[in-house]
Amino acid sequence: MRIVNSAAAMQRLAKQWQRHGVRIGFVPTMGYLHEGHLSLMRRARKAVGARGVVVVSIYVNPTQFGPTEDLARYPRNLKRDLKLCRAEGVDVIFAPTDAEMYPGKPKEGYSTYVVEEKLSRAMEGASRPTHFRGVTTVVAKLFNIVLPHVSVFGQKDFQQAAIIQRMVADLNFPVKIIVAPTVREPDGLALSSRNKYLDTDQRKQANILRRATQHAQAAVKQKPVSTVRLKADLKRFIHTAPLARLDYVEFFDPETLEPVSRVKRGTHMALAVFFGKTRLIDNGRL
Repeated sequence: MRIVNSAAAMQRLAKQWQRHGVRIGFVPTMGYLHEGHLSLMRRARKAVGARGVVVVSIYVNPTQFGPTEDLARYPRNLKRDLKLCRAEGVDVIFAPTDAEMYPGKPKEGYSTYVVEEKLSRAMEGASRPTHFRGVTTVVAKLFNIVLPHVSVFGQKDFQQAAIIQRMVADLNFPVKIIVAPTVREPDGLALSSRNKYLDTDQRKQANILRRATQHAQAAVKQKPVSTVRLKADLKRFIHTAPLARLDYVEFFDPETLEPVSRVKRGTHMALAVFFGKTRLIDNGRL
């Protein structure tokens, strides 16, 4: 397994592969890897085949964190990440520095950003106003550096995956986007690098996110329900976990991400819940 830190070196390597007809599968991550990330790597390997290569980026992207968010304390363990990637048969790790990805910052020598204006307005975009600008910018840069044929994202970040798909279509990136299923703990909690922040009591209650989705599924099983009514019901349900603090719960069309006034089977649901300073997200099709 090769480790590359230079954007220019990574791009040269990718161009060499392309000249030789080698398919490139790519999994962008912020590190502190878990089974969810590893499942994306396996899906990338399946997509490019034994003769293809799988590239994993490990980069905690500062532009997707707001000023009061957890950039400084975001979990990092590169040695452990490399071991996991090696065991999965990853071919190349791209682990750039901030100076490689954003030359000139913080002195404002870097000034170009990619902004998606429609799908990013609600949910995570409303709660974290600069988040998706950072996500689309870094993913666009990574696509231009790694030059993948296929890139795999997780369904846990449903809105993010939809925005990346829209960016790829709108900006004509020659990349196929695969959205892989969410990987969960035995109690239903979606795997996330931020789960390590939870203390014992918070962790016991954190599966309220998955249970809330199941509660909503049961509510609409027989007939559509008013969105206002179901939101109020779910707020009460989530607060049966005393340590949980609801940020948002939204119901929307899974294709357009447009909100709906009545929730029925096939509607998509997303929610964000705080446990102390730790903010967890989840989603599901009802």
